[in-house]
Amino acid sequence: MSTSTRDSAHPAEHRAGPRRFLMCAPEHFTVSYEINPWMDTATPVDASRALAQWQELRTTFERLGHEVEVLPAVPGLPDMVYAANGALVTPQGSVGVRFAHPERAGEAEAYATWLEEHGLGPVHRPVHVNEGEGDLLVVGEHLLAGHGFRTELAAHREVEEVLGRPVTSLRLVDPRFYHLDTALTVLDDDPEHPDVAYFPGAFDEDAQRTLRELFPDALRTDAATAEVLGMNAVGDGRHVVLSPRAQRYAEQLAQRGYVPVPVDLSELLRGGGGAKCCTLVLRG
Repeated sequence: MSTSTRDSAHPAEHRAGPRRFLMCAPEHFTVSYEINPWMDTATPVDASRALAQWQELRTTFERLGHEVEVLPAVPGLPDMVYAANGALVTPQGSVGVRFAHPERAGEAEAYATWLEEHGLGPVHRPVHVNEGEGDLLVVGEHLLAGHGFRTELAAHREVEEVLGRPVTSLRLVDPRFYHLDTALTVLDDDPEHPDVAYFPGAFDEDAQRTLRELFPDALRTDAATAEVLGMNAVGDGRHVVLSPRAQRYAEQLAQRGYVPVPVDLSELLRGGGGAKCCTLVLRG
């Protein structure tokens, strides 16, 4: 049964809810290996620009009324800036990560240790590969879980058992959108009126059917939006922090009563991440 209550013809009055985020500055960010289609080791990274763009994202969140915690960066782990991949933190418990690629393996314990030291533990160390909020997204009472490129399907059942809540599996089929958060934006995670936007072409037919059933009024975006990683955005129930290149998406959001907040993260896009990749939601 559907839980969506949005009417695209008559946008609701969207209200922002304060969030607590964990971020990690790109102090050691570079593209020294290629583990997704966005990465190109032949293209130099402007480290100072990446740091300035990240700082703008942090400042934007704080200006919108959200609390931002910062995890110290670790030398030799250039992708730590993509904090969403560090864990899944819910009121039912925290689940750590097991990365698919050895280049990122060291990030897992750094995130788990920080969470435990800051009262968000114990953190479950997973048996199966899962890449945190990259593939595990909370939408009200739903826990949506991507698989197909990084997170293993078996990890969905593991998360279900650890947290004691059902998981809805969604298969990704386009390697450009290798994490769920590159193809789907959580616009509002309030259980009373959960709302998402997604790019149908990133999912197989079964996953598209599931999304239509759960969120029949969801905003469906086009390939042009997805191809600039426009779906990798952060919603707080009213504002949506997104790429300035996703102009059509911003227009669609505004038509539904949301407030688009563009932040340029073009340098961090070289590693395959946007606003959501840089942001882990701390619930609890």
